[in-house]
Amino acid sequence: MRSLIVAVALLSATTSLAPAIATAQDRRDEHFYYPGRFNWQFLRGYPDAARLFNAFDYGHAVLYERLLTAGGARLSSELDREYRYLTTDLLVHPPRFAIAEEAVMPSYAKLAWQAKQMFDWAHVLHRQIYDVYSDDHLSMTAKDSVIEVLTDYYLAREDVAFTAVPKAMALMDDQPFSQVFRREHPTFNGLIWAYHWLQVGLYEPLIAGGTRAEKQQLVQRTVARFWEMVRSERYPSVMPMTSAIAPEFSRRHPRAAVIFDNLHMMHDIISDVLGSPLVGRDAKRETIYAQLAEFRNPATNVVTMADWFMMADHMGGVDAMGGPVSGSAPRPASSDSHEHH
Repeated sequence: MRSLIVAVALLSATTSLAPAIATAQDRRDEHFYYPGRFNWQFLRGYPDAARLFNAFDYGHAVLYERLLTAGGARLSSELDREYRYLTTDLLVHPPRFAIAEEAVMPSYAKLAWQAKQMFDWAHVLHRQIYDVYSDDHLSMTAKDSVIEVLTDYYLAREDVAFTAVPKAMALMDDQPFSQVFRREHPTFNGLIWAYHWLQVGLYEPLIAGGTRAEKQQLVQRTVARFWEMVRSERYPSVMPMTSAIAPEFSRRHPRAAVIFDNLHMMHDIISDVLGSPLVGRDAKRETIYAQLAEFRNPATNVVTMADWFMMADHMGGVDAMGGPVSGSAPRPASSDSHEHH
């Protein structure tokens, strides 16, 4: 472990000192967690669930690196090997600490650093919301207020924030490069969708549980459902929508819920761009950056909130998306039932 830490540190230092190259001219400034006593409460209270997200980060990173650097039969072989490693080893024994993703995906990080920043910033929002819900010193009213503050803090970074306006599903499904990854690698794609199911689904047990013991029990059941998907390879058949998987969270915090759906759509889009023969190597960065700009823009290719709340039904409903989580409330029948804070 010490040698790994040293190697990553040396890699980071070398990267920071190396001359800039044409595909790595992005700004690399970082923003950190919004300060609060609630930070790290999810890891303290629910370590098994929290550490899974470190493995998820590796899974996303290694997928992008393989899609960019491998091809043909080699790509299928490498993705199969990574899938088996993830499902039989890394997810079973997830890392205790966050992954230095640029060490896992050096070629992709050089190609599309802005994409990495946008994903990292959205993941910070994800994890801070888990922390707020895990802080037993806060009332639910206080938690709702803090989560809206966190969402404002997230959106203030307009250069890397996904818009809180719902985007049309056509961006993920109907572009020339769309759906190539799920067609050619359906099992790995299913695993990614199971990640997203758990990432939004865990909000529901943290809301529903009245005591720490109840929350822990519901979280354990939700994680167990994730493992059922993995072990049976019966994954979601369509992208899990936050409004369906986390209906109570979506009612309380529609802006954050939309951000996470936009994030997850962009995950699929990048997999397709990297894997599509219709997008040449020299065009991949430009194509990815155009998509990132689209997902920061609140004025183009958008749908109404009412349509967003109904979108899951049009896509096949919660059962097609992995099923409901433990402690999940019924999904609102229309947008009229959600709250704005």
